[in-house]
Amino acid sequence: MKLNRRFGVILVAISLLICLMGQFPQLTTAQTPTSPTSSSITELRGVWLTNIDSDVLFSRRTLTQALQRLNRLNFNTIYPTVWNWGYTLYPSPTAERVIGQTLDPHPGLQGRDILAESVNQGHGLGLAVVPWFEFGFMAPADSDLARLHPEWLTSRRDGTQVVMEGTHPRVWLNPFHPEVQQFILDLITEIAAYDIDGLQLDDHFGLPVELGYDPYTIRLYQQENQGRRPPNNPQDPAWKRWRADKITAFMTRVFYAIKQKNPDCVVAIAPNSKDFSYDYYLQDWATWERRGFVEELIVQIYRDDLTRFVQELERPEIQLAKGHIPVGVGILTGLKNRSVDMRQITQQVQAVRDRRFAGISFFFYETLGNRDAAFRTLFPTRVLRPTVRR
Repeated sequence: MKLNRRFGVILVAISLLICLMGQFPQLTTAQTPTSPTSSSITELRGVWLTNIDSDVLFSRRTLTQALQRLNRLNFNTIYPTVWNWGYTLYPSPTAERVIGQTLDPHPGLQGRDILAESVNQGHGLGLAVVPWFEFGFMAPADSDLARLHPEWLTSRRDGTQVVMEGTHPRVWLNPFHPEVQQFILDLITEIAAYDIDGLQLDDHFGLPVELGYDPYTIRLYQQENQGRRPPNNPQDPAWKRWRADKITAFMTRVFYAIKQKNPDCVVAIAPNSKDFSYDYYLQDWATWERRGFVEELIVQIYRDDLTRFVQELERPEIQLAKGHIPVGVGILTGLKNRSVDMRQITQQVQAVRDRRFAGISFFFYETLGNRDAAFRTLFPTRVLRPTVRR
C-alpha cells in the first residue's frame, strides 16, 4: 500500500514537471526563462528607430543613450531607418550620383554614418542590427529625387502623381522602370555591404493601387498584352495581378542581390495584413514568403481592439509562415502626441506569446516613453533572437 502511494506521488510529480515544461517556451510574463542563453529559449524583441517625429538618430549622444537603454531593457534587435524622405541616412555614393546628395541634409547627420554607428555600438551591446529601408519606392513630392528624375515617377489614370500620407504629399517611383530598379538595387547592396544582421523592407515596398498609368508602364503593358491598354479600373483583377507579379519579380532580384553581397544577411519584411497589402499596395508578400524570399516576417498589426488584434494573429497566411520562418508582430506603442496605454501593449504582447510567435517589434523608439519599469517587466531577462532555419 505504501509502495502504491509512493508510486502515485512520483507519477503526479512527473506529470506536473511535464506540464511545466510544456508551458515554459511560451515565455509569458509569469514564466520567464531562468537561463537567458538557453538555445531553446528565443524571442525577437525589437524596436524601430526612425527620423520622423523622433530625434534619436540626430546625435551620437542620443543614439548611444538609446542603444544602452534598450540593452538594459533586454531588447535584442534594432531596426534603424536608412532610407527616408528621399535621402539616405548613411553616406551613399549611389545617392550622390543620382540625387547630388550623399546624405540626408539634416544638421544632426552631417559628418556621421548612423548605420556604422548602429552596427558598431549595437553589436558591442549584443543587439542585432537590421537596417530598415523605410520609404521603399516612396519619396516626398518636393524632394530632389522627384525634381531631378520626373521620368521615374508613376501616376494615376488622370495623370496626377501626388498621394497624401497624412498631411504629407508623396510621389512614388515606378517599380517597373529599369532605372528605378537599378537605383533601388544599388542602394540595397550598399547597405548589405555593412556588417548587418539583416535588411528590412516594409509596406512602402509596393505601389498604391491607383498608380501605374505612366507612359512607361502603359507601353510595357501593351507589349505584353497584344497592344491593349491597361484597364481604366485600377482594381481590375488582371491588371492588379500583372503589376503585383512585376513587383514580385523585382523582389526576387532584391533577394539574390542581397545574398550575393552578404550571404548571412537576413532578408526581412514588415508589411501590413495580406489582403490590405495586396489590394491597396500591390504587395503580394505571402507569395514572396512561400517562394523563399522572406526570412523574417514582422506583420504590422496596429489595432486598439484586442479581439481584432487576435483575429489578425490567427490569419492562415501568418500561421503558414510561422511553420518555417521567424514571424513576429509589430505593436504600436504610440504616435506623435499620442501614447498607447501600457495595459494595451501588455495584453498584445501576451496574446503574441500565447500563440507562440517569434516575438515582437515596437513602433517606435520615441514612444516607449518613460516606462522602463513596465518594459523591464515584459522583458525581465535576456534572451536570444530567433535564427533563420536555412
